[in-house]
Amino acid sequence: MGWDIEIDYDKCVGDEECVNACPASVYEFEDGKPVIAELDECLGCETCVEVCPEGCITVTEV
Repeated sequence: MGWDIEIDYDKCVGDEECVNACPASVYEFEDGKPVIAELDECLGCETCVEVCPEGCITVTEV
């Protein structure tokens, strides 16, 4: 069991909310946008989804 994360960069405003809120440090901030740096560390908690004001993150179980 694992998790897949998708970020809709067309919607993302680069506010770093997901980067700062993730308890597993899955994200890093590069060139004004969040990137998935440690997908294997994802807990599937969807904290990033909840804090994203633009609704541009999707977390699905794989």
